[in-house]
Amino acid sequence: MTNGREKSDSAVVATKPANNAGKPAAEWVERRAGTKGNTGQSHTHRAQNRASVPQRLERVRQAARQRKKERFTALLHHVTVDRLRMAFFALKRNAAPGVDGLTWRYYEAGLEENLQRLFSQVQCGAYRALPVRRQYIPKPDGKQRPLGIAALEDKIVQRAVVEVLNAIYEEDFLGFSYGFRPGRSQHDAMDALATAITRTPVNWILDADIRSFFDGLSQEWLVRFLEHRIGDQRIIRLVRKWLKAGVLEDGQWSVSETGTPQGSVASPLFANVYLHYAFDLWANRWRHKEARGNVVIVRFADDIVVGFQHEDDARRFQAAMRERLEEFSLALHPDKTRLLEFGRYAAANRQSRGLDRPETFAFLGFIFICGRSSRGAFLLLRKTRSDRMRAKLSQIKEELRRRMHESIPAQGQWLKQVVRGYFAYHAVPTNSRALAAFRHHVTALWRRALRRRSQKDGMTWARMKRIADAWLPQPRILHPWPDRRFAVKHPR
Repeated sequence: MTNGREKSDSAVVATKPANNAGKPAAEWVERRAGTKGNTGQSHTHRAQNRASVPQRLERVRQAARQRKKERFTALLHHVTVDRLRMAFFALKRNAAPGVDGLTWRYYEAGLEENLQRLFSQVQCGAYRALPVRRQYIPKPDGKQRPLGIAALEDKIVQRAVVEVLNAIYEEDFLGFSYGFRPGRSQHDAMDALATAITRTPVNWILDADIRSFFDGLSQEWLVRFLEHRIGDQRIIRLVRKWLKAGVLEDGQWSVSETGTPQGSVASPLFANVYLHYAFDLWANRWRHKEARGNVVIVRFADDIVVGFQHEDDARRFQAAMRERLEEFSLALHPDKTRLLEFGRYAAANRQSRGLDRPETFAFLGFIFICGRSSRGAFLLLRKTRSDRMRAKLSQIKEELRRRMHESIPAQGQWLKQVVRGYFAYHAVPTNSRALAAFRHHVTALWRRALRRRSQKDGMTWARMKRIADAWLPQPRILHPWPDRRFAVKHPR
């Protein structure tokens, strides 16, 4: 969400006991882990003063932790040459260049001189943000997702500033916020959600989708939210420069009063700050003050899933959430936002009313399904979304066509990395069939590409199976059961 020159542990799963629970019961929430072990790790190069660069922010973290309403009026001095250097080396070497045309390798050739010049411009206010180059990538549903490619120096400054701001906001963000935060991942969010559905009285799920979040958020509200904690106007001016730099698309430059480019270095932090004030604080207060039963919340960037014990709580929350988001220039997508009966007792409850099996919902690339174990007990199933799998297979097909005349070992080495990367994310318990299907389809695509190299190619399935077994990893579950990893990461 930014651009410049050249998409937790109050309660990971925030669960609230009923308000009328007699004597006050202890709320089941995760103790806050803070940023120790996340942004506070000493893993960077030593600066000239022998102090690790990230450790210089420790006083900022402590102040943010101890004084929740304090505004930080002096932050820009933390954007040092050392921090800019760290930001540069954290960038992808082969990333596409922005409107300036600068590549990582070219900039590295005169790195120290470039960083000194950039540092001086940032500190004296001469730094100017360049427009973001707009590019589109296909979405699984066939639509195009706009991405913003910032200029190289914009990426460097944004990453350095984001690191400074993270020292503050990692102490403020709530536990059920997972998206693009240090030490948190999609699997942590799914573990929290799965554990809540399995272990707590969740009977209804609100699968909420914010319409065009990154394009629709108000830049004015974003700056106002940042000013709650950031009193250093030099930082605020940098943010305004990134927001007002505009977009360059097909040679046409345009500036909007809303939105922030997806794909920029600062966009994830800006999204979390915006939703922290527009949704998280309000939702956390609502579940404590308004709900009659248990409420669990999991948010990954703008993907929000809320579980409820009672249907009336769910319907009241959905109506209140719609009004709340509208106050901050956001809206729920009418077609993609759904309230469905889901949980341990959903199947039995629906069967007693003569209804079909519980509906399913999607979250972070998986379909969540109410299933049964071999013993007949409730089992939450997670299965890879079929549209995501088809999109990945389509990419593999196109790349195999480009690599058609490479040797089998060269193709096999590349495919091994692709399949291994796919399994690294999707190899969760209860998803074995989808993993096996993916590997089978990859093998079929590979065989098809090999056979097209020659009309006389005799690539039988038996031979293809031997080649696939030599190169492609076998499908196996790589992730533990959600409740086990959740218990390890968040011991109570």
